[in-house]
Amino acid sequence: MTCMGTDPADLGTAEAARRIASGDLTSEALVSACLARIEAREAEVRAWTFLDPELALTQARAADQRQANGASLGDLHGVPVGIKDIIDTADMPTENGFGGHKGRRPEKDAAAVARLRAAGAVIMGKTVTTECANRAAGKTRNPVNPAHTPGGSSSGSAAAVRAGMVPAALGTQTGGSVIRPASYCGIHGFKPSFGLISRAGMLAQSDPLDTIGTYGRSVEDVALLADALIGLDPADPDCIGKVAGPLANIAVEEPEHAPKLGFLRSPVWRRGEARMRDALEDFAKGLGEVVLPDGMEQAWEWHRICQFYGIARYYGPLADYYGEAMSPRLRMGVEIGREISSAAYAEAVAKRADANAALAPLFERFDALVTPASPGPAPEGQGSTGEPVFNAFWTYAGVPCVTLPLLLIDGLPMGVQLVGPKGEDGALLRAARWLEREAASRRLDVATVAR
Repeated sequence: MTCMGTDPADLGTAEAARRIASGDLTSEALVSACLARIEAREAEVRAWTFLDPELALTQARAADQRQANGASLGDLHGVPVGIKDIIDTADMPTENGFGGHKGRRPEKDAAAVARLRAAGAVIMGKTVTTECANRAAGKTRNPVNPAHTPGGSSSGSAAAVRAGMVPAALGTQTGGSVIRPASYCGIHGFKPSFGLISRAGMLAQSDPLDTIGTYGRSVEDVALLADALIGLDPADPDCIGKVAGPLANIAVEEPEHAPKLGFLRSPVWRRGEARMRDALEDFAKGLGEVVLPDGMEQAWEWHRICQFYGIARYYGPLADYYGEAMSPRLRMGVEIGREISSAAYAEAVAKRADANAALAPLFERFDALVTPASPGPAPEGQGSTGEPVFNAFWTYAGVPCVTLPLLLIDGLPMGVQLVGPKGEDGALLRAARWLEREAASRRLDVATVAR
């Protein structure tokens, strides 16, 4: 989906990085074009919670000067990136979408932001999140149709990329907060395997679930951004920071054989809209159909326990201290979490091994699974950010997921989600790029896809 128009704001991450590295484009010109796009659309889209144009331009000019001086360039040199406002930035406020944190100024960058800067990226600003990355909607509107939600909780990041305000952005996922907004806004969203990217300096919600993800305009874009973020960090005890080869390189490789894709409805299939089910069944026609083994319907409850226990742990003190500054919806989540015993939580965390064991036979047959990214296209209105029901299992299992903007329903985009084996992020992205090209050319030869 990389745009090749004359406006630099329409460039994808990888193409923008290549043009800057070749000298065909300056970082200042790219950032200026993005700022012009923001000025044109921000009143309608409302994607940003902090934006200092001069700070962004100062970073861009410094990047151009380093290049002129012959300094070595990182893979994201001069490319602006939006940062979800639960990820700390030392030179910008990080308010977590929460009234009690208004004006909060972190002392240092989150690990992910530090790695972006090391790769040469320009930190454009902070994008809107829902309150504490939970379910109370923020101010952002869907750029495709502002009467509809952009999803949550990474609403501002997804909307900013779709609106051409920035070529790349970071989101986070505890339930479905990377994949679902990408589906609703019609962009590429990637949730890597659990543990690849450090969460140090990010607002915590649930230790077994929280994952930083990436937004872009192509599979290569989301892979390139993830490459800059992946790395071991002892500050995050769950961070293993290892993956086989640069994801962007693997993603653009030609597969030796057409990937074997299976179509999975999952036990919550009927909770999706009929129009979603019809569209996805038509898209997946001819693919081998698979089901989760018996007993895995409990995984949605295990995920719920992990998430709400963490909400009580991390946000309970905020609810007690700030009181009415926290929304009733989030305070209710805290109370739900406080009713969960430590024994139930420990069991739910341990059951992640069962979820991965259940997936192992499926991934012996298939390279990736095709499954819904969201219950349907973006709901109308701002009262709901949508349901994460088609994302929760994959977040719980910690496997990599990517959504592709391949479907359109009643004028609204809807993504197709691909899921791969844990740790096989590059192979998943390669399969996703293959599928996207085949779908775009309408040459999906089902005879080459395993049944």
